[in-house]
Amino acid sequence: MSDDPKMTKEELDVFYRRRRAKNWVFLVILGGLAALFFAITILKMS
Repeated sequence: MSDDPKMTKEELDVFYRRRRAKNWVFLVILGGLAALFFAITILKMS
């Protein structure tokens, strides 16, 4: 008795595209924070 709604191919494509976009945004934010912490560390050393 499986009443689970299945996603169509188009819905899956949209879902994966949105997830990929969110992953790129998360990567940019993490990279920016890492660069910021690196810059602060270098400035504190001098």
